[in-house]
Amino acid sequence: QEQLVESGGGLVQAGGSLRLSCAASGSIISINAMGWYRQAPGKQREMVAHIDSGGSANYADSVKGRFTISRDNAKNTVYLQMNSLKPEDTASYYCNADTDLFDGSQFSRNVEVWGQGTLVTVSS
Repeated sequence: QEQLVESGGGLVQAGGSLRLSCAASGSIISINAMGWYRQAPGKQREMVAHIDSGGSANYADSVKGRFTISRDNAKNTVYLQMNSLKPEDTASYYCNADTDLFDGSQFSRNVEVWGQGTLVTVSS
């Protein structure tokens, strides 16, 4: 079974930093494009950052200059470095990836997978 496992969330004071990780496991053999999304209580899920297979990144205006998305292809892991955190960054953060899978008998390309989410809470 394909899995994306997020980690690194937690409670931090405003102005602090956190680094989120999203690691592929199971039948995922490679991550193509990948994005971080977040959803605050009562709000719609929004894209925070996106990185393509070549390493080109783009960001939501609200996080530009504060967040950095990066990837380690050898580890099939994507990171989100979050600096200068604000209370409005409080949300559950989810990774979403376009992946290639191999389950031992079948190879599948461009399969969308979501992680389970990790909670980030920024106190004022």
